Amino acid sequence: NTIEFAGALHTTIVKQVCLKNPSNNTLAYNAILVGRDADDFSLPKGNTVTIPAMRHGFVNVEFTIRFLHPAEAVLILVSNKVDGIDGATLTFSLKSEVKNIEPLGMIKCRSPCYEL
Repeated sequence: NTIEFAGALHTTIVKQVCLKNPSNNTLAYNAILVGRDADDFSLPKGNTVTIPAMRHGFVNVEFTIRFLHPAEAVLILVSNKVDGIDGATLTFSLKSEVKNIEPLGMIKCRSPCYEL
């Protein structure tokens, strides 16, 4: 699965990953960000999530678009044993794309085009 972070340069985008627990036991996961641009992504609500039986849990991933080149990382969710039950390890590809660029300000200056 790929999670896309698309927006204007210098904007912060938050995506929410929904995790469903179809079992009758509580599941817990540790979230890890790895890859070339992993430092540019963050988990603002912490890197652990507990999902009660037959319920949903959410992991928030935040990214601020700082560069024009696409950023890439991988979100890995590793299960912790709760009630003696392990869940499957989950992975998500994280990619960014700059959709537009808006200037932060403008400066006017005069200069000769060339000099002999």
